[in-house]
Amino acid sequence: MSISRSTSAIELPHTAGCLVCGRENPHGLHLHLYVDPATGVVTTRFAPGPNHIGFTGVAHGGILATVFDEAMVWAATWSGKRFCLCGEMTVRFRQPALVGMNLTFAASIETARSRIITTTATAHDDAGTLIAEASAKYVPLPPDKNREFVATLVDEASTRDAARRFHELS
Repeated sequence: MSISRSTSAIELPHTAGCLVCGRENPHGLHLHLYVDPATGVVTTRFAPGPNHIGFTGVAHGGILATVFDEAMVWAATWSGKRFCLCGEMTVRFRQPALVGMNLTFAASIETARSRIITTTATAHDDAGTLIAEASAKYVPLPPDKNREFVATLVDEASTRDAARRFHELS
């Protein structure tokens, strides 16, 4: 099963120094994340490189967990309309993620309450093989901290539609 980005998906904003999506972090992954506004599903693509190995030729599980966290926190943030922090995350590795393997991550909401949002996510290779899956619980930031975080979003034309949602709510 190949997962492709929805044609209605919009690119999510980023902060400059984020390890996963920050364009200015010299050690970052520089990933672009997208949300389908109709479903709230967040997707991104990532291919582990030689500097992401844990075992020869195999991506370190922590790098996959990091990408899962980014996708799921954005799903929680989009759903809850406030930025969130991870309280708990579980990752189950089904197959080795090999260096150079193109992976598609997709995250969605399981339940959303005012104080906790639960998410699930999958990572598939281009052939549709399930490589790993994750679940997590996120806690929305208090309004004052949310406003502080929203102020750090980088203003770019490609992410302005999604960023507007957060600026209007902060």
